[in-house]
Amino acid sequence: MEAAIQISDLSFRYQAQEPVLDQLNLTIEAGERFGLFGPNGAGKTTLMSLMTGLLPYKTGSVKLLGYELRGRDRKINSLFGLVPQDFSFYPELSTEENLQFFGAWAGLTKKEIREKTNELLSVLSLEKVRTRAVGKFSGGMKRRVNLAIAVMHDPRVLFLDEPTVGVDVQTRHAIIHYLKQLNQHGTTLIYTSHQLHEAEDLCTRVAMIDEGKIIINDTLTNLLHQHKQDGLEGLFLELTGRAYRS
Repeated sequence: MEAAIQISDLSFRYQAQEPVLDQLNLTIEAGERFGLFGPNGAGKTTLMSLMTGLLPYKTGSVKLLGYELRGRDRKINSLFGLVPQDFSFYPELSTEENLQFFGAWAGLTKKEIREKTNELLSVLSLEKVRTRAVGKFSGGMKRRVNLAIAVMHDPRVLFLDEPTVGVDVQTRHAIIHYLKQLNQHGTTLIYTSHQLHEAEDLCTRVAMIDEGKIIINDTLTNLLHQHKQDGLEGLFLELTGRAYRS
């Protein structure tokens, strides 16, 4: 089985700046619940943007399920979904209209759109607001719509950038539970967040990036044991320091 993500000797810089990533290598196996963490300015956001094709690269290789992302083929778009930190819907449209639009954009048939829309409205408890404009929703409901849009086409790899920021405890619990269900059905999760306690519940394998390099990459259980820590926050501080980051 092809790795979900295979990164080899990847380097990246913004114009004339120093390299943000320098000869980085990383493998994320299919079926993992993988967490990527790092302090501000470490290169985490840049790496996520490169893995999802939002940024182009010249040096090195990024493969998603065996497909090189450089000059990517449109069929790669159907293989992954992205839940961005910023909301990615049309606020003037209803929940149902947003799902129909993004389902059509993903190439689903009318029947597939109808069935998937009904499924997601039910699973994410959005049935009662299916005809309401999303822009009027609470933060938690908007996060659920964001997630529903990302999984309309049943992606094999799902990227999650702060998927529960600003939500209440109940919504966070429901979203994490749903993500675990997706993973049990074969979806690879690649997750980044500052919610480290949440990450402990979701992620089975983690990597930390600092100064453009991967500094650890192992199962969470092994890392906590090796570094004699009882949680991801302590591990994070041990490896990246306690000083302020810009």
